[in-house]
Amino acid sequence: MKTYSLSATLRKEVGKKATRDQRRQGLIPVEIYGGEKNQSLLVSKKDVRNLIYSPDVHTVELSVEGGDKVMCIVQDLQFHPVTDEVLHIDLLQISEDKPIVVNMPIVLDGFAKGVRAGGTLITRMRYLKVKGLYTNIPDRLHIDITNMGVDQPIQVRSLSFDNLELLNAGNAVVATIKSSREMAAMAAQMEAEEEAAAPAAPEAPAEEAAEDSAE
Repeated sequence: MKTYSLSATLRKEVGKKATRDQRRQGLIPVEIYGGEKNQSLLVSKKDVRNLIYSPDVHTVELSVEGGDKVMCIVQDLQFHPVTDEVLHIDLLQISEDKPIVVNMPIVLDGFAKGVRAGGTLITRMRYLKVKGLYTNIPDRLHIDITNMGVDQPIQVRSLSFDNLELLNAGNAVVATIKSSREMAAMAAQMEAEEEAAAPAAPEAPAEEAAEDSAE
């Protein structure tokens, strides 16, 4: 995984008023777990933007004032329900000898045989949950689909990655290829279901119905 460097200061004041003041100053409260003791910290909002709003999964090299650097991963994020700004970050301290669990992005490599034959590639999963030492986890999980044919789905149980354990259900489908005929049938079925689910037109009031019948 890529490493993201981040600096933090100790959070000396807590409570609602202190938190509001800190956020007005462009600071975000952070809790770090997994070490000898939990720590309450503050980081700059602008410093975490590229960490939070990124498709990649990072390890975080955290430098805390008055302390050593520690390696972490983002455990949880709290966002504002309206502005979508980050309100709070939970970090988990990690070590080279203790496995971690993370959701890793998937990349499908190659021009599938079924697509060359006119089929359509459908991606069912974009992330896989893996367990392993963070030093063994790559930036992305690459899956070769070159020999994948029509109606030959790739399931989790058929995948393996060096030094990693996959935690998703074995029968979960990562990707599949459907023929043009199957795609047309699926589209027709979806259209029929949408029409069936559409609300019926409201009935005219009794007076209007009477007027209509009198015309």
